[in-house]
Amino acid sequence: MPQTIALVDDDRNILTSVSMTLEQEGYAVRTYTDGESALQGLMSKPADLAVLDVKMPRMDGMELLQRLRARSTMPVIFLTSKDEEVDEVMGLRLGADDYITKPFSQRLLLERIRALLRRNEASRAEASGQAPGGLMVRGDLVLDETKHSCTWRGKPVQLTVTEFLLVKTLAARPGLVKNRDQLIDSAYGENIYVDDRTIDSHVKRVRKKFRAVDDDFAQIETLYGIGYRYKEQ
Repeated sequence: MPQTIALVDDDRNILTSVSMTLEQEGYAVRTYTDGESALQGLMSKPADLAVLDVKMPRMDGMELLQRLRARSTMPVIFLTSKDEEVDEVMGLRLGADDYITKPFSQRLLLERIRALLRRNEASRAEASGQAPGGLMVRGDLVLDETKHSCTWRGKPVQLTVTEFLLVKTLAARPGLVKNRDQLIDSAYGENIYVDDRTIDSHVKRVRKKFRAVDDDFAQIETLYGIGYRYKEQ
């Protein structure tokens, strides 16, 4: 069965052209022209991945993303305006796995979709026992790859695929500094270009999620101009 991509954009030209490209690559495509209909459709019939535009009628992309994240960990790519950096930052903080600025190359979008689906497939395979996984314990942190679950001091922390991979990479070697390029490779895979701001936004959201269950969480340290590390306990 082909993987399903949901495209949400009020620009019908984009929906038509991107749909044709994805269908030629073997994906099933569902399209929506506003956030409200997309929310109803995705809640009743989930997709494997969603591509969301920011500015749409009835419900914009920001609100749609926030509502989706309250109910689903489905991978999401955010489409933002080239001159509106705040869209990119807010999208990542709300839980988008990736973002692309308009106007965009359809080849770039296709590469990002493939990379994100590969990561999500690997996570699902581990959860179903079809691929090797394991339990990582670092003090109060417990990561279970087979269930794609994370707990801090016994309390669950809901992480997206990208966030889980970032935490796993940092926690694997406590005290060791990881620069942004290394984190990009671990979370996105090699040969995928992502700028530094993307990783910084993901880390901010991860910290926010952990602090929601523990105000004193401070395990992920920033080394300005270098990168990040997971503090040894």
